[in-house]
Amino acid sequence: MSRYGMVIDLNRCTGCRACMEACKVENNTPMGNLWMYVYRFEEGEYPHTRVWFMPRPCMHCDNAPCVKVCPVGARYKREDGLVATDADYCIGCRLCTVACPYTVNYFNWREPEQAYYLNWNDKDLEPITNGEVPPYRNPDLDQPYGKEQQYIAGGGRYKGVTEKCTFCVHRVENGLEPACVANCPVGTLHFGDLDNPDSEISRLLQKNLSFQLLEDLGTEPRVHYIGGRPPGVETRQIEEVPTSVGAMPIPEPTTALEEFGT
Repeated sequence: MSRYGMVIDLNRCTGCRACMEACKVENNTPMGNLWMYVYRFEEGEYPHTRVWFMPRPCMHCDNAPCVKVCPVGARYKREDGLVATDADYCIGCRLCTVACPYTVNYFNWREPEQAYYLNWNDKDLEPITNGEVPPYRNPDLDQPYGKEQQYIAGGGRYKGVTEKCTFCVHRVENGLEPACVANCPVGTLHFGDLDNPDSEISRLLQKNLSFQLLEDLGTEPRVHYIGGRPPGVETRQIEEVPTSVGAMPIPEPTTALEEFGT
C-alpha cells in the first residue's frame, strides 16, 4: 500500500497560482472555496526586499485533528494516508473546521447551483455560451474510493457538508497526479509514495533540507517543504545539502511565517 504525500519546492514557486486554478477546475469548488492556496510573503525594507510564495494544500496529517473531533466518523483517514470526508455521514457541525490549524476546510452554505461564479442564466451571456451551462459536478467524485469504498466529499456537491483538498483521489486512483501537480508550470509540486525510497518525493527529501508546517503541534503532516527555512520550524539536517534547489537561493530565516501559525 502506498503512503501518499507531497513535496513543495519553495525555490521554484513563482506565485502564478496555476495550482489554485487547476484545483478549482478539476474539483468544481464553489465560489470562495480555495482548497489550494498560495501565500505571498514580503521581506526586508526598500530597496532590499524580497518576495516569495508558499502553496498550501491540505496537509493530510497522520495525526489529523479533524478526524479526531468528528463526532460521526464522516472525516476519516484512508490506509494510503489521504484524509477524506464521507458526505453521507457529514452532519455539518464544522468541528473539523475549528480543529484544523491549517484552515483548509470549507463549509457549503448553499446549494451547488447557487455557488456559480457567474449567473449562467444571464441573457447577456447567451451570445457567448449558446445557452450551455457548465456542469457543477464532477461525476468522478460521485464514486466510492479506496479499500474502504467510501465516498469523498468534493466540489460543492452538497449543501451542509464540509469539504477540502482530497489530493484529487479520483485522479490518483487512475494513475494520474493531482491536478495542482500536473498543472504547475515550473515543477514546484511533487506527489508520490513516501514509503518508496526510490520515489521522486523520497529522493527529494533525502537530498534537501525539509520542514513541515506547524509540525510542533504533532499533526504529522504529509506535506513537506524544501527550499525555505521559516523561523520556529526545525529543519531536518542531512549531508550534502545543495545551497540552491531551484531558481532562487535558499532564504535566510525571517519572521514571515510567524503570523501563519497564530
